[in-house]
Formats: sequence, structure tokens, C-alpha cells
Amino acid sequence: MNGSAGQRILMVEDEEDIAFLIRFLLERHGFIVEHAADGRQALERLTSIEPPDLALMDIMLPYHDGLELIGRLRAQAGWEAVPVLMLTAKAREADVVRALELGADDYVTKPFQPEELLARIRRLLRGRR
Repeated sequence: MNGSAGQRILMVEDEEDIAFLIRFLLERHGFIVEHAADGRQALERLTSIEPPDLALMDIMLPYHDGLELIGRLRAQAGWEAVPVLMLTAKAREADVVRALELGADDYVTKPFQPEELLARIRRLLRGRR
């Protein structure tokens, strides 16, 4: 389990099949997953749940995109230090740079390798301790 038992991850992903796969992967490794299916649901979570141990976000989302969400998350009391990992099909260098400049801690492009995603999540969580 590598110390992941009970750690909470907010997953913001609008593609149902990908959300299902990520939830399965993370829960199998002991994480607790809170899912927001679009930008509007994600904004609701920012004010209604305790800050998670990590946020995993897509960029291309209905209502509010992931780049806007990074800014809102970083401005929300208690969420400033939550690690943010962007998981998105947007692979242009400009998109990666913009996300990192806005406050993302890491950036993984789709399609992704499950073991690499887990390793990056664990690295970010280790940095929080």
C-alpha cells in the first residue's frame, strides 16, 4: 500500500470511462476518492469538503476549466498547500507551462501509464509530510 491508506484525493474528471479507471486504480491502492465530474462540481467541493491530500484535475472540463480551478483552489483558505496534479490530453508546451505557472505541482498527459501516475501521486504526497 506504500502508506496511501486513507489518503483522500479529489479527482476532477469529466470523461466517465477515465474517471472509472482512475477511481479503480486509486481505491485498489488504498486511496479514498472524491469525484467531481465538471468544473462546477469541483468549485462546490472547494467550499464543502475538507481539503484533500491531493487534487487530480483535467484541464478541459465543462463550466470551469482546470486552469481556472487551479487559481480558485490556491485562493481557497486551507487549500493553498494541496498538491495539484494535472492529468489532461492537452500536451502542448504552452499548456503545461501555464498550468505549472498557475500553481500545478505536476502534469501528466493522456493517455497515461497507471504505474507512472501512481508514482507521481506518491511523490507529491511524500512532499506534503
